[in-house]
Amino acid sequence: MKTLLFILAIAISISSLAQTEENHARDADTTTLGYALRKGSRVDLHLRLYYMSTNNEKELSDYYALAAGGGLKYETGIYKGFQFSVGGFFVWNLTSSDLTKPDPSTGMPNRYEIGQFDIEDLSNKSDMDRLEDFNLKYHYKKSVLTWGKQGIVTPFINPQDGRMRPTGEQGIWLDLREIKRTRIQGGWLTRISPRGTVKWFDIEESIGLYPTGSNTEGGKSGYKGNLKSSGVGVLGLTYQIKPNWTVQGWEYYTDNIFNTLMLQTDAEWNFGGQISGIAGFQYTHQNAIGNGGNEDLMKTYFDPRHKANVFSGRLGLKQDKSKLLLNYTRITADGRFLFPREWGREPMYTFLKRERNEGAGDVNAFSVNYFKGWGKKFKSEISYGYYNMPGVTNIALNKYGMPSYHQFLADVSYEFSGFMKGLQVEAMYTYKLDAEDVQSGRLTINKVNMHHVNFIVNYRL
Repeated sequence: MKTLLFILAIAISISSLAQTEENHARDADTTTLGYALRKGSRVDLHLRLYYMSTNNEKELSDYYALAAGGGLKYETGIYKGFQFSVGGFFVWNLTSSDLTKPDPSTGMPNRYEIGQFDIEDLSNKSDMDRLEDFNLKYHYKKSVLTWGKQGIVTPFINPQDGRMRPTGEQGIWLDLREIKRTRIQGGWLTRISPRGTVKWFDIEESIGLYPTGSNTEGGKSGYKGNLKSSGVGVLGLTYQIKPNWTVQGWEYYTDNIFNTLMLQTDAEWNFGGQISGIAGFQYTHQNAIGNGGNEDLMKTYFDPRHKANVFSGRLGLKQDKSKLLLNYTRITADGRFLFPREWGREPMYTFLKRERNEGAGDVNAFSVNYFKGWGKKFKSEISYGYYNMPGVTNIALNKYGMPSYHQFLADVSYEFSGFMKGLQVEAMYTYKLDAEDVQSGRLTINKVNMHHVNFIVNYRL
């Protein structure tokens, strides 16, 4: 029923916006609300088809899912600086494995395909609707202040849109661009709707919707439902030293739980002709706030006895539409690097799609990326990474029991033009191979010794 009502709302919206010249003339009075809503307004349509499959080793279960969905976003024109946006999306499970059943030999649940739908109700195949945008903006020159449901992009809190729908945030957000070569972003977030969900959650409720792993004492993490936080404060500053050289700093204050500080610089310089050099460096520090969310160590999110230090660097070459990058990340043994997976993907240079190093300490990660473009429409990526993790039995530094692994990734995408303008297709394949002798299927299923395929079709109008 919710999906039907949503589709009706889309139809009514499109119908009301398809006005004749006579109607426009009738509402030409610039003092009316109708004029303010129609002048400069726009409607964005997004249709999405997404196939995903995972093939595990030996007797372990394999999975697949084919999802389809669509959404509409309406945005008024800017009237005396103000602008209103509303939009939503619905998802259908066209066909899939039985995602409600754990693997019979290990008892482990599905990891990737469930994120296409509703992780809170794995049996739900059709009633998956979400209001994603409902906000009021105020524009001042180049700057924008937004209040309400929206999508923000920062190094740690971001869409992480490798599923049907991205992560969304609710709160107040400022994007200030009035100072030359300087961009200041920040705000206070009170609710989050993680990808793979259809509801909006208070900050403390959103932490623990995804698997929680082990606490630092070796037992199952008990922080889900046992945290208290009034919100997340974010402040970011980006300064352009030169046209191809930027520095940025980000502060994430998660009230009553933990703090994250990130500093980063990226530069590109020309060697002559079409060849350029690329370099980047990043440092992240984390520490608990108070007792890390709960005075009971079995129920806290960030162990107050630990801290996290992460160093990540990059060197590369760029020529025309080709780019080669070499990356390294070191997470020290001071403690686990932690950031709720429900909020976004990690920004380290060694990150590759479909795996993370969040939840681990004492990590050495190496990766190489090769990007190649043909014209403006066709893009490709081939990447390899080696991730030396702490031992799977070192629970204090390996929250999810992730073994050391190799990862190979290939990705191609194409954007159509002409009659098919707005259509974009992407295919991605990744293979993860264990780099240590792991005997337990519980530690390999959906983690290593697996093939993973994605095929995505987007149409935007």
